[in-house]
Amino acid sequence: MALRARVMGPGGGRRELLLVSAAFTALLVASILLLPSLLLRTRPSFLSSSAAGGDRQPRYPVSFAYLISASSGDAARAARLLAALYHPANTYLLHLDRAAPAGEHRRLAELVSARGVYARAGNVWVVGRPNLVTYRGPTMLTTTLHAVAMLLRLRRRWDWFVNLSASDYPLVTQDDMMEAFAGLPRDLNFIQHTSHLGWKIKKRARPVILDTALYEDGRAELIRPVNITTNLRRFPTAFKLYTGSAWTMLSRPFAEYVTMGWDNLPRTLLLYHANIISSPEFYFQTVACNSRRFRNATVNHDLHFIRWDNPPKQHPLHLTSRDYRRMLLSGAPFARKFREGDPVLDRIDRDILRRRGPGQFAYGGWCSESGEGGAALCGNPQEPGRKGAVKAGAGSRRLKALLGKALAPGNLRRKQCR
Repeated sequence: MALRARVMGPGGGRRELLLVSAAFTALLVASILLLPSLLLRTRPSFLSSSAAGGDRQPRYPVSFAYLISASSGDAARAARLLAALYHPANTYLLHLDRAAPAGEHRRLAELVSARGVYARAGNVWVVGRPNLVTYRGPTMLTTTLHAVAMLLRLRRRWDWFVNLSASDYPLVTQDDMMEAFAGLPRDLNFIQHTSHLGWKIKKRARPVILDTALYEDGRAELIRPVNITTNLRRFPTAFKLYTGSAWTMLSRPFAEYVTMGWDNLPRTLLLYHANIISSPEFYFQTVACNSRRFRNATVNHDLHFIRWDNPPKQHPLHLTSRDYRRMLLSGAPFARKFREGDPVLDRIDRDILRRRGPGQFAYGGWCSESGEGGAALCGNPQEPGRKGAVKAGAGSRRLKALLGKALAPGNLRRKQCR
């Protein structure tokens, strides 16, 4: 009616009409442009909390990214380790050495694809173009760095990267891990390290070697001169060399640092370690302890229970049922090395991980109730009421005790990058 009154008015009414029409048109256009934004930002009252966006769904306190490295003959062991470690909040990458037969690569892919839970959660990957790896060579290190880069590129949420081999096995559930690590600073790295190299100076650090897997197709071996004393390099003076365990837990900030290397230290040290024997026992230790940002965030522990000969030999001893009690008392979340199918693995499954059978997953908030016949209801990781739930057990208490001791102020500083 107001518009009509202005139309029927005298003289200047047409200008009023044009102004009001323009204002009305601008308001209409603005409403049309803003409406989608308002609809997207406003949660309709008829949507439940689970359907109203991922940010309102429960989240797990922390999560982990695992690399499981395997070689020829390890497909079944890698698949078993994956099932024992599995949790829908984590991310998993399996690498089977290129030297393994094509049939074994297919078998690993089939073992992984046969588990529907992995596909529903979308958090398990198998490297499709695996690397050729030389034992004790730098290609072991480059494979780990390759995995770190791939896991970062997936853009999934994870707080720590853990590298394991197919001969490792967990001593706690993933809910135990989440509960124990939830209160820790996210920039901590767990890297066993020392600057006292001892016999490694002559046997590992100074000899110059070549890894043929870096430049030859299908050949993986280390080339060293017969008279090794004629091929020794000087000890580095531009940085301090550290050594330790090849098994580490790296924070996401540190994983990004060794991948991107914005101050060039990681790249420089990678080139240096290309000619060192057993470079995975040197690289991460040397990078962390020579970095101003990360040297004070490095915990001197590899989170593994490992039993060695006295004096230590090249390989650790295989763990058996006789080591079960010592494994538990160590508080470590992982142990190595196990033979395939050793009975102690079944005991760990039954008594620690509370797996109800070879095809079942470890006990946890997402996989805790039982259906008919005692089978765990673990088929749907996104089931309402399960996502975000953490049910830790005795393993969490053991691990917290270990972490508390390692992180005690006097103990941490005393053993840090010395």
